[in-house]
Amino acid sequence: MLILVDAMGGDNAPLEIVKGCIDAINENNDFDIMLIGDQDKINAIIKENGFKNDRLKVFHTTDVITNEDSPVKAIKSKKNSSMVVGLNMIKEKKGDVFLSAGNTGALMAGSLFILGRIKGVERPSLMAFLPSSKGLSVLVDAGANVNCKPTNLLQFGVMGSLYVSEVFGIESPRVGIINVGAEEKKGNDLVKMAYPMLKEAHINFVGNIEGRQILDGDADVVVCDGFVGNVLLKSMEGAAGYFIGSLKDIFNKNILTKLAALIVKNDLKKFKKDLDYTEYGGVPMLGVNGKVIKSHGSSNAKAIKNAIIRAKSYVNSTVLEQIREEFKNMEVEDIE
Repeated sequence: MLILVDAMGGDNAPLEIVKGCIDAINENNDFDIMLIGDQDKINAIIKENGFKNDRLKVFHTTDVITNEDSPVKAIKSKKNSSMVVGLNMIKEKKGDVFLSAGNTGALMAGSLFILGRIKGVERPSLMAFLPSSKGLSVLVDAGANVNCKPTNLLQFGVMGSLYVSEVFGIESPRVGIINVGAEEKKGNDLVKMAYPMLKEAHINFVGNIEGRQILDGDADVVVCDGFVGNVLLKSMEGAAGYFIGSLKDIFNKNILTKLAALIVKNDLKKFKKDLDYTEYGGVPMLGVNGKVIKSHGSSNAKAIKNAIIRAKSYVNSTVLEQIREEFKNMEVEDIE
């Protein structure tokens, strides 16, 4: 298995990206990694870390797509960027999966232009993992599609259900739509029109899910448009940081609270781990003709290492093939 990694994408590239790849190889022995980017910078970091292993390869590129770049313009003009080269390698079957922490819009645009949509899929979506009291849930869409149609929400639910069933091993994943109330007639026009479509689909649709129910694990697949999904995701990340910081302040107040912290140390570690986005690493881009993983823009080495582990499980799954089979007979209007 060869995992392709965009060494130049993300706020902490290439240092944290390279270190994350080194850590992944040190902990696992069933895949190789190809770092794509500026070979001088990459090799300097490898040397600084005293790492020598032929399972870590480097492919030199000269262009870099930044967060300030216009996504479509960057994909078309920066042909020798780590992102464009990596996606072309996936298209040419020179790697099994491509991982990037770079410009989300550019990764989506590049995936569409280079890999193309799976037949029947109107809009590819970005997934995210959400912790809950019953284990992990997935959020679809997490920010790739800000303006959606009811059909898009239907397809997000189907793709999310296929992913959770295959990768998580849940036989009949519960699919719900984020809404302002549980009643079928609640919500805006988008949600109200999508509701009957999801209800009639061949999935385990459980209806509307209010925000407070998400962390209770009332759905395995949480469906929404990318605007709602991204706001929800960023709000949860901010809340997690606030809770962890507040708990740290509380337990550091005095000797008694420090002793209390020692008593619940293991539980606190688990709580922090559940809320830490770096534990989940990266998420798949569903609906494109190739396996692509998007990592958080501010990913550190730990996040990249965990994203590579996620990428490995995605490669070993048949999610892509199942989506192709499910959608091949769907009729959709062309998207410009």
